[in-house]
Amino acid sequence: MTYYAGTVAAVPTKNRQIYIDHVHEAWPVFQRYGCTRMVEGWGVDIPKGKVTDFYKAVDAREDETIVFAWTEWPDKQAADAAWERMQAENAMMQISEMPFDGSRMIYGGFSPVFTAGSDQTAGYIQGFALAVPERNREAYIRMASEAWESAFAPNKCLGVVEAWGVDVPHGTKTDFYRATKAEDGEVPLFSWTAWADRETCDAATKAMEASMEGQEFPEMPFDGMRMFWGGFEVIFDSARL
Repeated sequence: MTYYAGTVAAVPTKNRQIYIDHVHEAWPVFQRYGCTRMVEGWGVDIPKGKVTDFYKAVDAREDETIVFAWTEWPDKQAADAAWERMQAENAMMQISEMPFDGSRMIYGGFSPVFTAGSDQTAGYIQGFALAVPERNREAYIRMASEAWESAFAPNKCLGVVEAWGVDVPHGTKTDFYRATKAEDGEVPLFSWTAWADRETCDAATKAMEASMEGQEFPEMPFDGMRMFWGGFEVIFDSARL
């Protein structure tokens, strides 16, 4: 089953082109070790939340931009084997130093529990992070399926991926658990919706909000106050090289 290594980082805004160059340099190395795709999104519409948000997740500074990214692997076994080989062979030494503070980056391994459509042509990604009680896994999948059919697909969303945390480490400074204020028995999720561009996504959001006006908001199988999201311009997608 497809496996995602998802990351969220804070990159100095002035380093945007340096970061893009760094990713172009890194991709061939990852590809040699079996990575099937790499996607990088640069934050362009990141709201600040009362409880959680992308800025708090990585302790971002005022002069930093949030990056939402993932690498795709055939399965968890392939990803684990690749990381072991890369460490043993010092593969990362082939890549220039990261142009951001890696100690504040959050990351984890995620397995898709619901996918629909395709993100292969997306110019804009809306990324999400949240924590869902383990016992509500099936209820969450049903909710995601219903949301795709009733809201996202009819409003020109290209695709959606809901990925369930299966190998999410606890970090020294930051991690997905603290970012989502996960409680005992909850699992971090790393998810995204894909759009042609920001304008299409913004129009869809307004349409979906209008359709819900006057209706009681449905009960969700997780604490929505601890979910955070943002809009990201796709600045690199290895599938298009």
